[in-house]
Amino acid sequence: MTASISFRGVTKTFPVRGSGGARQRTEFTALDRVDLDVAAGEFVALVGPSGCGKSTLLDLLGGLDTPTAGEILLNAKPVTGPGPDRSTVFQQYALLPWRTAQGNVEFGLESIGLPRRQRAARAREYLGLVGLAGFEERYPHELSGGMKQRVAIARSLAYDPDVLLMDEPFAALDAQTRESLQDELLRIWRRTGKTVLFITHGIEEAVYLGGRVAVLTSRPGRVKEVVPIDLGNRAEDQDLRSSPEFARHRHEIWSLLRDEVSRAQQLEKEAAPV
Repeated sequence: MTASISFRGVTKTFPVRGSGGARQRTEFTALDRVDLDVAAGEFVALVGPSGCGKSTLLDLLGGLDTPTAGEILLNAKPVTGPGPDRSTVFQQYALLPWRTAQGNVEFGLESIGLPRRQRAARAREYLGLVGLAGFEERYPHELSGGMKQRVAIARSLAYDPDVLLMDEPFAALDAQTRESLQDELLRIWRRTGKTVLFITHGIEEAVYLGGRVAVLTSRPGRVKEVVPIDLGNRAEDQDLRSSPEFARHRHEIWSLLRDEVSRAQQLEKEAAPV
């Protein structure tokens, strides 16, 4: 079962201590009245300038924090905390160095009480799904960066969450590995039908992966526009990144982001200590 997601007027503020101490406490607004709907089984990419609240939005959906105002619904039910229906893949692989690839994938399955034999079978299944059959007994230090991220993806998928949250998972990889894993992720998404919310700083990555791209404003983060992406049949073996449609979407999103990036840079200059 996949899940639909609704952000309804989501605002998140954080207390900030002023230079005068506790008496001058102020609030920092990371997100301001965010409205966004993601259909069950949809792949939505989220882009925006640094500091616009993209990761905060993912934390709220993951149940790691609560909105200051508004609500987040998962299958029409309010998100009140973490749950096995959501899984997150981070930029850093966060693998346990003393466990093999299979052991890392089994780790999440232990928490849901799956019997040992079933854990092993499911771990092998999902390592195969991400192209790591034959690497089950390798330790993280024996794997490349791209292979580590494949293990992290397999670990997130193995306990069958409805929603996959991805926070710049390919940002630390070289260009060739990143493009290879983008193709791998699309293949896995088509096969599993998961609902995916994918954060990235890369406009090309957002266009290539997302069925829609949500563009956030500079701080405080709001949804500026949601751009539908139409690249035809992505399953065909063709160089979509060189197509006129790809270039058009990339230009459209950069046009939406340009002013936001400039404004974010200005805010950083104003906040910098003299």
